Amino acid sequence: MTASLLNSPRASALSVYVVRAFVELRAILSSNRELAGKVHSLERKVSTHERNIAELVDSMAELLSAPLSPPKHPIGFVTHEDKSKS
Repeated sequence: MTASLLNSPRASALSVYVVRAFVELRAILSSNRELAGKVHSLERKVSTHERNIAELVDSMAELLSAPLSPPKHPIGFVTHEDKSKS
């Protein structure tokens, strides 16, 4: 607006400078939107992977804490004396 009112070379140069600054600002904002979208996408992937890893760790902990096999009962004839020893 100053360039149209003052009509001097300096005012014209300043007007061009301001327009270029706004164009650069728009470019920065659009690249930041792209970057924000990519970061958001990565965050979703990481949270999904974290949940999957947590499920695996829980499953492994369950398997490690569970008894391997039920206690075995003796096979064959057991006398009364053998029962009292156990």
